[in-house]
Amino acid sequence: MLLELKLRKVGNSLGVVLPKEALSYLKVGEGDVICITAASEGSLRVSPAKADFNRQMQIAQDVVARYRNTLRELAK
Repeated sequence: MLLELKLRKVGNSLGVVLPKEALSYLKVGEGDVICITAASEGSLRVSPAKADFNRQMQIAQDVVARYRNTLRELAK
């Protein structure tokens, strides 16, 4: 699916309106939460949010912060 969407002013920000086809593809609707994550080559990935995902990401960020030096040494 390839969609070109126009940015629109929403208050002091810019926003995108997702068409019905995109919402159907993502299986989301009004009031649902979506996640936007960085993907390769400077692009973004849009996916439906999962309740456990946010909790898992918070745990991962805590581990990375706590063991930053250890992880840096292991990466060498």
